[in-house]
Amino acid sequence: MSTTGGSGTWVEGDCGQSTQLVHAGVNPDPTTGAILTPIVQATTFVQESIDLYLSKGYSYSRTANPTVRALENKIAEIEHAAGATCFSTGMAATVTVMTAFMRAGDHCVITNCSYGGTNRVARKMFMGLGMEFSFVDFTDLAEIEGAIKPNTKLIFSETPANPTLTLTDLQGVSAIAKKHNIVHCCDTTFATPIITLALDHGVDIAMHSTTKYYDGHNMTVGGVIACKTAEHDAEIKFFQNMHGNVMSPMVAFLTLQATKTMKLRVLQQSQTAQKVAEFLEAHEKVEICRYPGLESFPKAQKAIADKQHKNNVHGGMLWFEVKGGTDAGRRLMDSVQRPWSLCENLGATESIITCPSVMTHANMEKEDRLKVGITDGFVRVSCGIEDTEDLIRALKVALDNL
Repeated sequence: MSTTGGSGTWVEGDCGQSTQLVHAGVNPDPTTGAILTPIVQATTFVQESIDLYLSKGYSYSRTANPTVRALENKIAEIEHAAGATCFSTGMAATVTVMTAFMRAGDHCVITNCSYGGTNRVARKMFMGLGMEFSFVDFTDLAEIEGAIKPNTKLIFSETPANPTLTLTDLQGVSAIAKKHNIVHCCDTTFATPIITLALDHGVDIAMHSTTKYYDGHNMTVGGVIACKTAEHDAEIKFFQNMHGNVMSPMVAFLTLQATKTMKLRVLQQSQTAQKVAEFLEAHEKVEICRYPGLESFPKAQKAIADKQHKNNVHGGMLWFEVKGGTDAGRRLMDSVQRPWSLCENLGATESIITCPSVMTHANMEKEDRLKVGITDGFVRVSCGIEDTEDLIRALKVALDNL
């Protein structure tokens, strides 16, 4: 795909990631020359004739919309995908993957530590419709392969996992999937394409909650599925059209603009997370802190980070627990002051502290949640772009006052 500007044409494939984030998939408006993609807030598109139906590519915005298509083209370029499809939410994307590649009686091998909504929809909806799910430890390739059955159609991984940051060896899991002719989908929301391009590691389908780092400003909710092959991309688009889980043109427009700064944001957030993690690990009232950039990160997991994480950064997410257990952890989350905010979401310019046991993972069975290490006092941290010194100072005050 090429983009034409005032001084000629350049080929996107020849450009670096920062240039792709700004220019991939978009062109100046051919009618006005507007540099930003117009918001096509139209339900339907007038056809020239029955014989020329779809000659301009659009008929109804549930199926395709020019503004949304521009974002899909951009993300496909960024993710090294054959195509991408944008959704109303990240969960809409997750549900579409499961419905596109599984039927009643089919089986999925899924990580035992994922976003709580992913865990819930597998247990509460799809299992009730006759689908099988095996929740296994995705740090163990042997356990993953051992869970495969004759009716396994999908492997669903997440790296880094929400909220524990456990990493999955994407090449290893993808090799298992290909050996057994199974589709491998990976939720790489935490990693972002700045840190891990999942499709480059053998994954068939990469998905993101665009609400997080693609947006990065707490403005929108959305999701995207990027497929390595045109065949899988067509299947996803077919099911999305049936479901109607489409992204709105306004959300697509806002995400198009926010995506331009994603690399700047993620690099800054990663640098801040590293410093915050180092501070927390050294504080006398912190029991444990986990971040892939710390030397204390489990050795085998650190090796995966070194292999899969680009730009020598590990993202803006970390977690910790304080001494004194659940009560102390909850007191800290209730007392920490701005620039921190206690709320759900992650990946935004604002720094956020979240209590997964009450917020993002409350719908998991408590036994399953505790098994993967999500205690009631578990503190999930999403570093924003504020001055690092201000973030550390606020944490120090809250910790010192415990």
